[in-house]
Amino acid sequence: MMKEGPDIARVAALLGDPARANMLTALMSGRALTAAELAQEAGVTPQTASSHLAKLESGQIVVPRKQGRHRYFTLSGPDIVEALEVLMGIANRVGHNRVRTGPKDPELRKARVCYDHLAGDMGVALFDGLIKGKLIENTVNGVVLTDAGVAFADKFGIDLEALRRKRRPLCRECLDWSARQSHLAGSFGAAMLDRFYELGWARRVAESRIVRFERDGERQFRDLVNF
Repeated sequence: MMKEGPDIARVAALLGDPARANMLTALMSGRALTAAELAQEAGVTPQTASSHLAKLESGQIVVPRKQGRHRYFTLSGPDIVEALEVLMGIANRVGHNRVRTGPKDPELRKARVCYDHLAGDMGVALFDGLIKGKLIENTVNGVVLTDAGVAFADKFGIDLEALRRKRRPLCRECLDWSARQSHLAGSFGAAMLDRFYELGWARRVAESRIVRFERDGERQFRDLVNF
């Protein structure tokens, strides 16, 4: 008997194929990638990648963007990233992990981009620090910025009025797959990471999701989260 409501089975099937999962994981960096680049990430032929991308596009999991002769793909929204992070957390908790390779993995667990906000151990530290500093708080309606948080944002150089005009939540809790704790998503979370870049505290490692903090930047970050 068919039940009414969202068809989670179709979405799960789209996310569940190993090749498509590798493609989507690559797109979690927030960068737009071509079909050829995604084929390489998935370890499949370009023809097979095109078939997978057609299914993901039809299911509104990815969206194409054309620029010149090239066609790029991005995730259709931050909620896709959040769903993938939750699935990664579940896979990690129940022991369904792929073999870890390469020295970059510890760096990914320490600090990485989750779509456009900070994840990893340092992302969790930021979330915890904002909670302890009473700059954000958990409510029945989710995570909200407090009055003290509004004052902090202004002092830290973040334009909240501009963020509020965007069609996305200001603050959102996102489960971190490696730490299995929450980090901060939403437009405020993204603005915090952008500010770290602007201040020279951290930089994005090219062709990677890794966020690498400078020594002085990490010290200032830890001062910030301890409040």
